[in-house]
Parts: sequence; structure tokens; C-alpha cells
Amino acid sequence: MAEGDWLDIRGWVEALSFAIADNTVGMSRFWRQKGTTADILTELIMAVVVFGLIMTTMLVLLWIERKFFARIMDRRGATMAMRSLWVGEGGEHVDWYGLLPFGTGAPFRWLNRWLNKVAGSDHEVESVARVRDRSYHGIWWMLPGFFQNIADAVKFLTKEWMVPTKADKVVFEVAPFIIISSTIMLFAFIPLGPHVWSANPDLSLLFLMAIFGIAPLGVFFAGWSSNNKYTLIGGIRSAAQLTAYEIPLLVTVLAVAVLSGSMNIIEIVEFQMDMDGWTLFLLPLGAALFLITMIAEVERIPFDMPEAEAELVEGWWTEYGGLRWGLLFMAEYLRAYAACLLFAIFFLGGWEPFGGNLVAQYTAFIPGIAWLLIKSWLMFAVFVWVRASLHRVRTDQILEFGWRWLLPLSLVNLGIAVWLRLGVWQGDTWSPLVIGLITTIAIALFVLLAIDEDPTALEGRERPYSVHVKAGPAGPGTHKK
Repeated sequence: MAEGDWLDIRGWVEALSFAIADNTVGMSRFWRQKGTTADILTELIMAVVVFGLIMTTMLVLLWIERKFFARIMDRRGATMAMRSLWVGEGGEHVDWYGLLPFGTGAPFRWLNRWLNKVAGSDHEVESVARVRDRSYHGIWWMLPGFFQNIADAVKFLTKEWMVPTKADKVVFEVAPFIIISSTIMLFAFIPLGPHVWSANPDLSLLFLMAIFGIAPLGVFFAGWSSNNKYTLIGGIRSAAQLTAYEIPLLVTVLAVAVLSGSMNIIEIVEFQMDMDGWTLFLLPLGAALFLITMIAEVERIPFDMPEAEAELVEGWWTEYGGLRWGLLFMAEYLRAYAACLLFAIFFLGGWEPFGGNLVAQYTAFIPGIAWLLIKSWLMFAVFVWVRASLHRVRTDQILEFGWRWLLPLSLVNLGIAVWLRLGVWQGDTWSPLVIGLITTIAIALFVLLAIDEDPTALEGRERPYSVHVKAGPAGPGTHKK
């Protein structure tokens, strides 16, 4: 149960805030505002905590993107390991230790040699040892490829920043901050657990979706202000695409609110707790629509034509570089992270394990935030799977798919939600017969669509994700001395 989660971060922060207010304000002339001071301090601390959790755990998404996609495509992906800090180029570091005064560099030289001895790049396979800190072998906690994300972030922070001569400099500078600020604001209303949230108004779902629609304005401003035909076309494509998919997205989210009887995100999760199940089994069509529209909203393959490198260089953010490019890149992944978290909250029970109260009593030692993060990471793996499976869709096909298919289906899904809430819901629990019937129909339709393949398009394809190389993926023993 939500009330039984032992990780009561908000409760601990509230106790700390009231203690600080009591000890600092005391009996001064502001003593009547102790409660207000404590409330403001609580909200400030929780905002920092939530933001820190999001930014820290988002590194897992970047690692999943690199490694899972590479393994699907028969590659190793980024393999720069943490041992690059001490292995050095060609096995040697610049000996700067002797430049430190009073011999203080000697311990660092000893530490570097010791790390090379116990966790270096030596390997019995010559080709593996030759690539040194980029090789895949090593201690598991070095997580090859994970720390490369940090190196990329440092590169973005240190690169030179140049504004195009004929760009609208004010709008060009402001656009990235509109995108990143509106994206970060999303997480103010996304709860990470029953006691881990920054803001929880009664209409949190409405506020969340309203903020979600701000970023497209920054995208269009960025494309127009760059004074570049590629960025302008990318901005127009993005605005048209986001408009076409925003409406089905809002109607789908409205169906979730109708089914749960609330526009508060935490209450939507509690509704699934009370029914001892997930919304996924009652609104499978809504889950599919939410997944598709969210992939389009965050402009990931196959809906990334606004950023298609083959014809638009990098689309609406072609002229951005350095820190601004890094901010836009981070905003894209933050929006994808928000999409995965919202899918887990709306359709997968949020921070509650499958089975509700029955399973929760045996897994009480696992905090709710852990369940939610695991579900969201698995959903992002689905995003990566879709990226590896599908090709880009033409812009006209993207718009036609959104207006002619997703919008009518979202209205059908809303009608199903209204019928379930008014005609089936008895105010206590759902009939297993209803859940089983809906799930069976959804699985049958999925199987029918899955086997509806064009035989001529499949001829000659041995594996769907293979890069068709004779050598195969690199691995221990595949390259002999």
C-alpha cells in the first residue's frame, strides 16, 4: 500500500523543515509564520530531491540507449570503461606527478600503477588488449559505456559557442531555455513514489499536460530564429507533427482520468491499487495509443523526420552547438523519461508491484520508487526496440497516421473508458470476467496484426536486427593472436 512505503522522503523532509523553522525563527516577530516557513522549505527541498533523482537515474537511460541498441544490432556499442581514468593512451599517462610540490604526486603515481595492475586492460586476446580502455572486458562495476556519458557531457560544456551571423540572436538564445525549462517543469507534477513528489495539486494531470505543450513553441522558435532553411523546415515539420499527435495524446490521457475518476496523478495510481490490477488490462488500446503518441511527441524513430539527418542535417537544432546543443539533447531524453514514467504510472500501476496488495505484503522492503524506475527503464527499452525495428516514416504519412487513425481511435478509447466507468465499475472492484475478456480481445487483435506481414518484404531476411556482417560481433575468443 502507498501508506506503507517505508521510504517516506517527504515525511522526513517535513520533519526537518519544521525543526529548522523552530530553531531559526524562534520567538521573533515572525514566529506566526513558522508553518509557512516550514512549508516553503519543504517544497524547496523536495523540488531539489526530485530533480536530483531524475538527473541521476537518467544516466541509466543513456546507457540503455547505447548498449541495448548496439546489442540488438549485433554491435558492442560504447565500451569506454571507468578504467580509462588510469590506463592512459598507449598504456602511459603523462607523468605530471613529479610536478606537484613536496612529493605529493608520489601517492597518485603509486595509485595509478596499482589500478593498472589489478584493473588494467591486459587480456590474453591481443586484439582485445590492443584497444585498452575501449575494450569490453573488465570488472562488472566499471559498466563499460556508462561513464562515457559523463565524458560527453563534459565535452558539451567545454565546446565553443557560436551564434550564426544572420540569426535572430535573442530568440535563438532563448529558445533552448524555453524547451529545457518547460521540460524540467514536467517533473514537478510527476510523483516518483507515494511520498516522493514535488507538487500534488488536485488537477496535477491537467497542469502536466498543459506544460507538455509548451516545448513545441521553443522548437519552432529555434528553427525559425536560426535563419537556416534546414532548421526552418525542421521547425515546421515539428510543429505540424506535435499538433497532430498532441490531440490524440490528450484524449487518451482523458480516458485514463475518466476510468480512475480523478485528475490527480497519485489518485490514478491509488485507483489501480484498489482494483489490484493495472489500467493496461482495461484500456489496452489506450496504452498502445499513449505509447505511439509519446514516441511521436519526443520525436524518436520512426517519428523523427523533424531531425532527419539524411535531408535536414539535424533538423531544427542544426545551428546549435556546445552547451545549447547539450541542453536540447538533455531535454529530448528528459521528455522521453517523462513519457516512460507516465506510461508506468497510467498503465502499469506506478510504484505498486503487479498483483497489488497480495504481492506488496511480501515485497514491502522494496520502496515504491524502485518499482516505478524499473518499469520506466523497461519502457525506455521498448523505445529503443522500436528505434531498432522501424524505419523513418515520411512526414505526410506521419500526419495522415495521426489525424486519420490515432484521433478516431483515441475517441473510441475514450468511449470505452466512459462505458467501463459508468456501466461496469461497481465502486469496489472489477470483475475478473471483464478484465479477462478485454485482455483476450486485445491479445487476439495484436496477434492478427503481428502476423499480417508482406511475404515479399520478408524474403532474404535471416534476422530482423542483424547488420549482416560475416565476422559477427566482437567477443572474447573471436579474434585470435
